[in-house]
Amino acid sequence: MEENIGMERNTDFSRRSILRTSALVGAGVGAAQLLGASPATALGGTTNAKLDKAIRDMVKGRTIKVGFTPPVLSENFTQIERAAWRKMDEFEKRFGVKWVWERQAPVGDFNAVQGTLGIVQSWISRRFDAIAVCTGANFATVQDLYKTANSKGLKVFQFNQPAELYPEGDLETVSNIGYDNRWQSGYLAGTYLAKTLGGKGKILQIWGPSGSDWTRGRRIGFDKALKENPGIKVVGEADGGYVRDKGFTAAQDLLTKYPDVNAIYGENEEMALGASQAIDAAGLKHWNGKTGIVTIGADGLISGFKSIAAGKLTATVDIGGIDQGQNLIETIFATVGLGQTVTQIINNPTQVVDKTNYKWHQAYAQWALDTPRKYGK
Repeated sequence: MEENIGMERNTDFSRRSILRTSALVGAGVGAAQLLGASPATALGGTTNAKLDKAIRDMVKGRTIKVGFTPPVLSENFTQIERAAWRKMDEFEKRFGVKWVWERQAPVGDFNAVQGTLGIVQSWISRRFDAIAVCTGANFATVQDLYKTANSKGLKVFQFNQPAELYPEGDLETVSNIGYDNRWQSGYLAGTYLAKTLGGKGKILQIWGPSGSDWTRGRRIGFDKALKENPGIKVVGEADGGYVRDKGFTAAQDLLTKYPDVNAIYGENEEMALGASQAIDAAGLKHWNGKTGIVTIGADGLISGFKSIAAGKLTATVDIGGIDQGQNLIETIFATVGLGQTVTQIINNPTQVVDKTNYKWHQAYAQWALDTPRKYGK
């Protein structure tokens, strides 16, 4: 099926990440030892003195300058960045590579795309080695900018982007590290809701800004889940802007009109947490396993896991942000440091997280946040 080509193409990468996280859960060994397998190299988590020395001799203590720009400064992108720092620290100790890390985000919200373009243009003029970008900017516009970067010898990597929506031949990036928003997020959330409600119920949807590629991708998957479960009816939807306060306002307005709903889908976790607050403000009940309003989002945030534990959020889709940060650095080092090639799409595993499994996801995210080394500003 054409829709699944991207997932099949990246099976090898996903398996390695699955093995990585499986070891973390099952073996009880230190996470830093387990999270070393690179998607592009033989840089496994088990240190080998001869291998490490050979790579050190090749790298010769070079410095790699990386620009990191998320669309906003938020909990999700902080977790991704800290996971990247973990991997940078590991490679610095093992291979002698040094890092210059600069983070800039546009001022405003997910629609402040002009700021992103200016940031990237600045890094191009300053001759950075690699640029890691997540943006809501127009697809064609950023590809033209990335093409300019390529012509000047800079390598551009997208992370957390819905690259699956576009032909690979149109992508001017070295690689796209993320997940498939259709089947690894929207579809998972929709099927979880349907299963939890027993295939029947009325739901509200809170989406990101109109025209967002994330919204487009996740809606494709969520709509497929709805089609497979015709007993689930959408009675209202609104724009929550991908942030908690707007998600709260959107859910509050919808609950005023439809207080008897069975579930709320927040396209991302910030909006779902806002919806959770709106449920409390309206004096309604959260899902207790039998009754109440089911809420589900998507990101995999520490605050989300804590809300799940407290019974304020039913579930979320962990979109593999910690693996994204790890794989981002692995891929940059493989290409910039070692001159290797990588595939255009690198998809990480995702999973629905609820009270049955949140503890290990929370521990994994906290491990990334507790990185002993901080880079950049």
